[in-house]
Amino acid sequence: MVKIMFVCHGNICRSPMAEFLFRDMVKKAGREGEISCASSAVSAEEIWGENGSPVYPPVKALLSSLGISCEGKRAVQLRASDAEKYDFFVCMDESNLRGAKRILGAAGAGKCRKLLSFAGEDGDVSDPWYTRDFQKAYEDIRRGLEGILRSV
Repeated sequence: MVKIMFVCHGNICRSPMAEFLFRDMVKKAGREGEISCASSAVSAEEIWGENGSPVYPPVKALLSSLGISCEGKRAVQLRASDAEKYDFFVCMDESNLRGAKRILGAAGAGKCRKLLSFAGEDGDVSDPWYTRDFQKAYEDIRRGLEGILRSV
């Protein structure tokens, strides 16, 4: 079983979008027994006590429009112990990549890649928190996820 952790800054926009889109893609490809995924944040900004913030409403609406539920997902922070549990840490941008490597340390740093590298690109996934363009983020994420599905 290949285990993938999607990582972004707060785990309320891009990484949960990637997690739930990828789960849907894996299911449609009939590969549920081969690949699993989760998502997390490099920051603790969206973590409140024992509960993290829910998926950001525009992301939830976009996923819902595709027939994908993210109900119950709450933001969680990436932990050093995750290095042992996952095969890949797929980061949305350069800042997330640096943060993930810092958190995971030597045990996980070599498992970290930017999502768009799986699509043969060097860029970052557009951040809808700042751009408000959730469709652009979706398109970037979809391209990267298609690349992952082909490569694992």
